[in-house]
Amino acid sequence: MILTTLGVIALACSLDLLISEPPNSAHPVAWFGRLVDHLEREWGDTEAGQRLAGVAIALFAPLVPASVAAGVVLAGTAVHPFVGAVAAGFVLFLTTSVRALLELTETVVAATEGDLETAREDVRGLVGRDATALSPAEIRSAAVESASENLADGFVATLLPFALFAPLSLPLAAAAAAWVKGVNTLDSMLGYHSKPIGTASARLDDYVMWVPARVTAVTLAIGGRDLFALRRARAWAREPPSPNSGWPMATLACVLSVRLHKPGVYDLNPDADLPTLADGERAITVVGLAAVVAVIVALGAAFGTTLLSSMLVESTAGTVVRGR
Repeated sequence: MILTTLGVIALACSLDLLISEPPNSAHPVAWFGRLVDHLEREWGDTEAGQRLAGVAIALFAPLVPASVAAGVVLAGTAVHPFVGAVAAGFVLFLTTSVRALLELTETVVAATEGDLETAREDVRGLVGRDATALSPAEIRSAAVESASENLADGFVATLLPFALFAPLSLPLAAAAAAWVKGVNTLDSMLGYHSKPIGTASARLDDYVMWVPARVTAVTLAIGGRDLFALRRARAWAREPPSPNSGWPMATLACVLSVRLHKPGVYDLNPDADLPTLADGERAITVVGLAAVVAVIVALGAAFGTTLLSSMLVESTAGTVVRGR
């Protein structure tokens, strides 16, 4: 199964490089977003009622994409194992994104040099903050922050569980990736302090992203060829309100030796200067290299799962033989 896992991950990454992302009208993540839109309503007259409804949404809504993904791969496998593997590759492709992230970041960074209005408009695709009054350097900071954080949310978080489960079961791996993507989508749409219905989704996302955020920080340090950046990043990793997003952002700030600043919220590596155009361009390169490192880490995880499962099978077989 390790060769199948390798092939499936290679297919997903190749599709991302060739196609980037399907249009929203044809993207399953956008379809799930429409479902979340329908779920975001007044389910009770009190804040407690809204929070209780939010718990149900956080528990059950991500099971929808997970079930669909597993069902598609199971149906493909019933036709032929190769068809099932291709279906799993498409699921992983649809739940991960690197090329679109890097291209948009590059567009924003380049626009800060001579077309500030375009930069302010395009950066909305990366961050939710109001960019109207941001300087070119602050826009570049926002783009760099988002690139590091979205590498964790949009790539590592779904790739890792897929790689861990794929040697055991492709339907299970597809379900895991789709479930994580569902959790991330719920958090991005509902996880605001002003929305009691999103409290449970935000908490669930915090738990789910704990490992991916820190793995992403490691990949950024390796991609930037500065492992000591992880040690320096510890000083600021907990400044952002999220318990996880600070790790990739602070690590990239230290790798680039730049200050990443969100007015009134956090200031990472504050003794450095805000990113220059060259810093922004280097950030894109580092994030791209970190994505490659993440694939290698994922393949290592898949190999570990394969080795562990083989050892367990051999141990069980030995126990049965001795029992006879």
